[in-house]
Amino acid sequence: MKYDIRDISLAEEGKLSVDWANKSMPVLNNIKERFLKEKPLEGVRLGACLHVTTETASLMDTLKAGGADVSLCASNPLSTQDYVAAYLVKYSDIPVFSIKGEDTETYYSHINAVLDEKPMITMDDGADLVSTIHAKRQDLIEKIIGGTEETTTGVIRLKAMAKDGVLRFPLIAVNDANTKHMFDNRYGTGQSTIDGIIRATNRLIAGAVFVICGYGWCSRGLAMRASGLGANVVVTEVDPLRALEAVMDGYRVMPIAEASEIGDFFCTLTGDINVIRKEHFLMMKDGAIVSNSGHFNVELDIDGLKEVSTATKRIRQYIDEYRLEDGRCLYVLGEGRLINLAAAEGHPSSVMDMSFANQALAAEYLVKNAENLENIVYGVPEDIDQEIARLKLESMGIAIDTLTEEQNKYLNSWEMGT
Repeated sequence: MKYDIRDISLAEEGKLSVDWANKSMPVLNNIKERFLKEKPLEGVRLGACLHVTTETASLMDTLKAGGADVSLCASNPLSTQDYVAAYLVKYSDIPVFSIKGEDTETYYSHINAVLDEKPMITMDDGADLVSTIHAKRQDLIEKIIGGTEETTTGVIRLKAMAKDGVLRFPLIAVNDANTKHMFDNRYGTGQSTIDGIIRATNRLIAGAVFVICGYGWCSRGLAMRASGLGANVVVTEVDPLRALEAVMDGYRVMPIAEASEIGDFFCTLTGDINVIRKEHFLMMKDGAIVSNSGHFNVELDIDGLKEVSTATKRIRQYIDEYRLEDGRCLYVLGEGRLINLAAAEGHPSSVMDMSFANQALAAEYLVKNAENLENIVYGVPEDIDQEIARLKLESMGIAIDTLTEEQNKYLNSWEMGT
């Protein structure tokens, strides 16, 4: 079996960590039990480009339990947990191509190593597998029945491809499932981003001006957690509805040019490019801490910052200091990459339980329905979304009401009136 990881001897540590994560993933474990019996993915080659974390290992084991031949690479150069990669190779016999801190050349060689396995289903977090296939590996398309996408940035890319008519196989936007973005993006990103910033800096959040760029689901979660720790939260937005929502949620809203002058902490979560640019860095006060929790590091104009800096140095494991001409120092965390995975461990396993349950069931759905799907981006079917929510509540010991026959009739008719 081919693989490229840092150190196979880390597998024991990985096994302990994966076992710990599994204790908080009852929905995925439920699916795994069914997959072991039914083998819905039997004979399917599945190539995954995801953050190589303990929760991802649980998903890979579930897919393999369903009969899939799985291979895995990282969707971010800094997000890999090397002990997890070792666990998957040693204990799950899954080819993994992933090393924390790998350079760009290695990153793409690992993507191509997964594609060399000739996947029939792709599973992306950022659409790098799909974009590489369409740009350079079109010979693989004939055998691909479809793919899934985990994150907002990837869905944006895929919808753009579909709109331009260049998408060559159907994709399911797992990110858009309610049991994914309403929980993973909000509660997972909110907690894990704060975790990454604190682990990297060991700075106090309370009393600081915390600038959050964007107010989508991820940003809402971060704003909630930063505010809960006592920060004075400022939101920047380009969408008037989201900006209005941020105001109604109790946060100050202003352009990034104004926020740049007052922020102590900055974090981008937009999915767009150059959100914080050279001119904004030049307005920041001495000691400002800048991070990103969007999928790609392009949200921060690091090249622009380098142009206006006289010196740079790494002063802590995840902190790079940029000294400006007037002596001010700015601090960029995790090389501008996903700070919740670069400096911390990503989302808690209990919330990834729902996200990866969507991934597993979406893969099963593709196998069962591939012949009827067009080359567009689909949402997760509502019955799958509802079933995951039901299973999660059940695992938490929570019961809910059901509609009476009278109530159901009232909601589905017009004759009853008032």
